[in-house]
Amino acid sequence: MAERSTAAVDVADSSGDEPLTAKADQSTADGVALNRERDTDSSKSEEAQGSGGKESPGRTSPPELHSGHKLARRYRLEECVTRLDGFSSWRAVDEKLRRAVGVHLLPADHPRARSVLAAARSSALLGDPRFVQVLDAVEENDLVYVVHEWLPDATELTTLLATGPLEVHEAYQMVSQVSQAMAAAHREGLAHLKLTPGAVLRTSSGQWRIRGLAVNAALRGVTSETPQRTDTEAIGALLYAALTQRWPYEDDAYGLSGLPKGVGLIAPDQVRAGVHRGLSELAMRALVNDGATASRQEPPCTTPEELVKAVGEMPRIRPPEPTFTAPPEYQRTTYQQGSYGHPAPHPGATQAMSAPLPPLQTRTGKALKWTVSALLIAALGLGSWQLADALMDHGKSDETGNTRTTDENDKNGVEAKPAKPIVIKGAAEYYPDGKPQHAGDAGLTYDKDSSTYWRTYSYKGGPVLAPFKQGVGIVYDLGSEQDVAEASIGLYYTGDHTTATLYATDSLSSSTPLGSMTKIASGRTSGKELSISTKKAVKTRYVLVWITAVPNAPGDQFSSAGFKQAITDVKFTG
Repeated sequence: MAERSTAAVDVADSSGDEPLTAKADQSTADGVALNRERDTDSSKSEEAQGSGGKESPGRTSPPELHSGHKLARRYRLEECVTRLDGFSSWRAVDEKLRRAVGVHLLPADHPRARSVLAAARSSALLGDPRFVQVLDAVEENDLVYVVHEWLPDATELTTLLATGPLEVHEAYQMVSQVSQAMAAAHREGLAHLKLTPGAVLRTSSGQWRIRGLAVNAALRGVTSETPQRTDTEAIGALLYAALTQRWPYEDDAYGLSGLPKGVGLIAPDQVRAGVHRGLSELAMRALVNDGATASRQEPPCTTPEELVKAVGEMPRIRPPEPTFTAPPEYQRTTYQQGSYGHPAPHPGATQAMSAPLPPLQTRTGKALKWTVSALLIAALGLGSWQLADALMDHGKSDETGNTRTTDENDKNGVEAKPAKPIVIKGAAEYYPDGKPQHAGDAGLTYDKDSSTYWRTYSYKGGPVLAPFKQGVGIVYDLGSEQDVAEASIGLYYTGDHTTATLYATDSLSSSTPLGSMTKIASGRTSGKELSISTKKAVKTRYVLVWITAVPNAPGDQFSSAGFKQAITDVKFTG
């Protein structure tokens, strides 16, 4: 984070005894925030769809800036992606860190400038990696601007739906991850209120992230007396659109066609054939909060927490099996058919076909046949002689008392296959309880640098983490399905003792229950190297390293003394 944004968060942490919930109330209020701070958050270049705000900006207008303009002599504006309601959104470049960022700009005298800064502070304090993170929030030179992450490898749900509805497993992952993230935000008193297909992104690793928490609503002056219900219905609308490629209201929106006018809300499985019944009912339970929900008459979901519980009660939806396209049938060419160099016959002309000779009945064929026969007889004789000689030598060695040591592979007559290293393509921290350790550092465990690591917090009880915490861990993406036979895990702390288990799972998501995963093997060590192997390799793309016991270690520059552990390097072989 930039120096400016670090200071902003420090101010927010020490600004008083005001809880995060109260700060969230400021972030979604129409009025002016109580404190004039320089804090952090943002969404991305999300909505060119319209404002949906409830107050008029009045005399203010978007700042007249242009490409190439620099903010704080650091953020260079590149492209304006949204300009409405008195503010503008840009794609920019952080010249200090040499990375792309997003920037929201509005005049300092804008009626909602204070609310935007308050919303930015509240969202930044959450620090949940499932949301697009805020990097800076500043008021200077009559401008208020909010800098946030720019995810070049992520795709908006709007773009994904342009080509058709999502596959069932993708829709299941989307509603599961988004509802869990919003439940965590509401536990801290934060609401989104502008949760649209443009605010939900799928990364290249398959994770879903949300942008614009609190800030998108503050930019447009959107408020709600029932924020949990508003966000829950928004998640239901996202699931409905993912299943049907239709917007669940009469008006068209976000590039999607609305429902027929005058017929009301129709269940997704009645709009499109082949829609998953359980997900269809889940969408209706989230959307319809004042009456009948679906054919099964399940109770409606009015909060993200209830929606998370409903998703967890569903039978698990597994990813589709990979499909393999059969190669085309072998086609003989005209050269192989013997017509190379000959003129094509005239249409309608009858070709005289000569009967082929029986195989090997020509003079050359007979000579070839006798030659092959002689070679076979010679080979059989040579082989018999070598076998007899070997048996005689073996008998002599037994008589003189000589011994010969063999390993298991020699006994079986099969050479052992060398271990094949597996390249790790990505990683994400696994925290099913919604409480990550240091999710942003998961990539440091396979960067081939043993001086960097991902670490846990320090716990008072141990070595076994339960019942305070069931475990901590990281899911690794191997790029494609691989035969995993062994894992080598480098550890930072020694002592009695570290216990870890490998599980095969189907995604990087923390929403996958541990009980639904396939256990591969477990291991335990008191040193800095933990090796876990299995007799039979398991085929999977995603592997979870799940730590359930950690040693007692002294305090250091990162944490106080207690039961803790850190992973420096992880390697898989198959």
